[in-house]
Amino acid sequence: MDLRQLRYFNALAETLNFHRAAERLHISQPPLTVAIRKLEEDLGVALFERDPRGVRLTTAGLAAVAPAREALAAAEKVREAVRQGAAGLRGRLSIGFIGSAIGELLPRIVSPFRHAYPEVELALEEMNSVEIVRAIAARRLDVGLVRLPVMDSAPVAIDVIETDELVAVLPASDVLARRKTLDLGALADRSFIIYSPVSVLHATIRLACHRAGFTPRVAQEAVQVQTILSLVEAGLGVALIPGRSARFAGEGVRIVTLSDPVPIAMGIARADEPSVLARNFVRTALACENA
Repeated sequence: MDLRQLRYFNALAETLNFHRAAERLHISQPPLTVAIRKLEEDLGVALFERDPRGVRLTTAGLAAVAPAREALAAAEKVREAVRQGAAGLRGRLSIGFIGSAIGELLPRIVSPFRHAYPEVELALEEMNSVEIVRAIAARRLDVGLVRLPVMDSAPVAIDVIETDELVAVLPASDVLARRKTLDLGALADRSFIIYSPVSVLHATIRLACHRAGFTPRVAQEAVQVQTILSLVEAGLGVALIPGRSARFAGEGVRIVTLSDPVPIAMGIARADEPSVLARNFVRTALACENA
């Protein structure tokens, strides 16, 4: 038997009239009669009793009504799931993100996305930017939030979704911490707490210091901005961090704006030919940035 036969059986079981059942199915009566007879032959039992007064379900036919309806309902669920999947309304979306996206950027995108696409399962994984673009190119991730520029030639598409600037972080006891702005070169004799080489910011900070005329004396490297801030507060050195991360700073540090801004940016990466789920996530991210 097939779904067409079950639909025909269900329509006849509900109307108990070949003519009305055919009208409901938008077919002529002869094909319906043939289909029901073929179904009965396949099952080896009569489902309907026919007499001049109409049609009645046999005991076997009555027993088949509920399972037939369940099968049709299950088929409709499959059809709806396929439709939702094709529209990006259902499925599993794998997202890579860098640590500095946790505090503000990731929640700002995920919240409206989950509201718009509640049936999409999100799988989140923290990675560095290079790992993210490589995973997207290898189809292990669908999208990723990365720090720009990404030092890798993996074939992915990236849109800028957030711009920022580096700011200086100094211990509160440092004399330069009293300034509202300062030249980066003024920190040339300080020890630096710097992002580890796995972070794009490592190269960005070294280049900014080079342009300011010095090579930073690195006292410690760290991955997370919270760790960097804690080490600065402990008096182990100064640091440069994204301005948006300054809200994590404790009472023992001071944030000072650089007189010569060092622009940085965050991007959203996806494959050159992304899935509909990925396209929906990117669209949500760009809408959040432009809101």
